[in-house]
Amino acid sequence: MSDIGSGDGDLGGSKYNAAGSSMEGAGRCDFDPSGKAPQGQTEQELATKMLQIQSKRFYLDVKQNRRGRFIKVAEIGADGRRSQVYLALSTAAEFRDHLSTFSDYYASLGPPNPDNLPEDGKLKSEMMTKDNRRYYLDLKENARGRFLRVSQTITRGGPRSQIAIPAQGMIEFRDALTDLLEEFGTNDGGFKGDLPEERHMKVDNKNFYFDIGQNNRGVYMRISEVKSNFRTAITVPEKCWTRFRDIFNDYCEKMKKSSESPSSITADNNTIQQQQQQQQPQAK
Repeated sequence: MSDIGSGDGDLGGSKYNAAGSSMEGAGRCDFDPSGKAPQGQTEQELATKMLQIQSKRFYLDVKQNRRGRFIKVAEIGADGRRSQVYLALSTAAEFRDHLSTFSDYYASLGPPNPDNLPEDGKLKSEMMTKDNRRYYLDLKENARGRFLRVSQTITRGGPRSQIAIPAQGMIEFRDALTDLLEEFGTNDGGFKGDLPEERHMKVDNKNFYFDIGQNNRGVYMRISEVKSNFRTAITVPEKCWTRFRDIFNDYCEKMKKSSESPSSITADNNTIQQQQQQQQPQAK
């Protein structure tokens, strides 16, 4: 029933390959702003639930690293395709509430009519936001049935990931999520204050964007360089901002001193004198 075809290589462990296999052990899939799993970041798996909904298996894993807790939702299709999304605990609570609303709406619908499908397939939609991530919830219908598609996107580029939950299993999915939230709460951990607003500057034909975000690893700054069809970005963890600033300031001071050095001033004066001489009329 899923209308997606994405796969993620970090789901290749035995836990996701066979229902009923061991669910213990720590992974290395962290929750970072790019949506990718950095290597070397050890995390602890606190709890997991496995749901069999029609031909799909879903794993809801509560994980913890040095920055906090989050839930990884992994979908394994009948054909072995794997997809996943990450939810901060507060976002998981909001998603749980949406599942109740979508379930009530789904229950109010009549039987599917293959001859009268919605033009875009969407029956009901909602959106959630968390820091630099957006989640699109779409109850859809196609020739194979009705399902809830959950898409996670990262602002200013980054991968898009999505899962599809059969509509008949939304209540079961909500109840499993509720059990985990009742046990672990909805506190994300990490920075509690208001994050600074994004900044932007333009230099010649380039645009630079400075975005402050937060995830389970902490607060970070993403610096993006955009030029026509070219885009690149770096992510600087908050814990090294001071060192980053000091290095940058050091370069600025050295360049300033270099431009004000006597040799530089002399070179500038010689250049000015040469230009003045070239502009003087030649004697007849």
